[in-house]
Amino acid sequence: MRSLNFEKNELSEKEKRNISILDILRRRGPISRPDISKEMGVNVVTISNYVDDFIKENVVYEKELDVSEGGRRPTLLDLNPRAGYIVGVGLNLMNMVGLLVDFKGNIIIKTQIARPKPSVKEITECVLDIIREILRRSKEYTADIRGIGIGIAGLVNKKTGAVHWPQKMDHYYTYASVDVPFKEIVEKEFNLPTLIENDATAACFGEHWLDLQCSFKNMLYMFSGVGCGIMVNGEIYGGNNGYAGEVSIYNYKEQDAFNCELGGSCFLKRWEIDLGIVSDIKKRLNADPQEADKFFKLTASNVSNVDLRSVFIAARAKNAVAAEVLDAAARRLGIKTAFLVNLFNPQMVIIGGGLEEAGEEFLNKVILTVKDWAFREVTEDLKIFYSQLRENAVALGAASLVMQKTFAQL
Repeated sequence: MRSLNFEKNELSEKEKRNISILDILRRRGPISRPDISKEMGVNVVTISNYVDDFIKENVVYEKELDVSEGGRRPTLLDLNPRAGYIVGVGLNLMNMVGLLVDFKGNIIIKTQIARPKPSVKEITECVLDIIREILRRSKEYTADIRGIGIGIAGLVNKKTGAVHWPQKMDHYYTYASVDVPFKEIVEKEFNLPTLIENDATAACFGEHWLDLQCSFKNMLYMFSGVGCGIMVNGEIYGGNNGYAGEVSIYNYKEQDAFNCELGGSCFLKRWEIDLGIVSDIKKRLNADPQEADKFFKLTASNVSNVDLRSVFIAARAKNAVAAEVLDAAARRLGIKTAFLVNLFNPQMVIIGGGLEEAGEEFLNKVILTVKDWAFREVTEDLKIFYSQLRENAVALGAASLVMQKTFAQL
């Protein structure tokens, strides 16, 4: 298989057909050449020429014959999942996940660590460590690993692979950049072509790519309230430079002036990635020692290490303070989502990044809030779900983007 170029964005007609044929095989295989031809609206001779090349590359194989309605029975084709493997890494609200997946998106190996501290140095080192661990456990697959996909918070420069992400300085945020382009760091160590994508965008693509029915082509993926992935007509929307999806505006010089009461911050202002849940619970517990004692006994935590996971645990145990804090956070997220629903009119909104652990009451509050705040016409057919891929969404999405690029360049 030839060397891959993940920096190329414009696809030739041949590359588009490569993706379409292989994606049909991935979703619907085993399937015959005539059925692929019907689905794509391309003559069967052209399809056969493409398929013959894929068979030579050992990416597609022929298998048992289909039932015929008369005449010669058509041979069935299927994608060979063992033709190649992808490493995917994803940063979530509570952890970082590393995966090795095959060409059908099946997870072969998985590892995860707690979410690192939000510093350029630590996040970079954790990404490298998790890739090292996946490759250490993947020795029998090493020769067939085609590339690495990384989904990470921040603004990703698609040309250089540099990442700009928010880092808190005193009481305001600034954007820090990786000193050496992140893509270059990874490729230099592992000698594998690497694709870097924003976490929400990667997760959004993964939900679409790995949905075998592929019925939703216009959707938003809410990665907390900080960023969202946008899909329009089955294609990821990245904007002019690939930076679309940041759902806040920010100017540290106006930090103190730009506030409003509901939720402690304006809805256009930058939020904490956890929707402010941890800071809210700490305020509530500091103000009520009796409730704090109940919460800490229930979650085996204390005021110094209370985190998002402990709030979710307490809420599942019907702790009143945790439930109230999550209810307020769901309302804030619902209002911001309603604004985006009015703007984009999607078929589906997916809530993910780790918020799936908040439970059904949280999701129901988001849904009700969206319906209360958005236009009725745009919510009539709208579906709002938790991520089906859950904590694997970002890593699987990043791997799926690499897979799509690989399919294009076969």
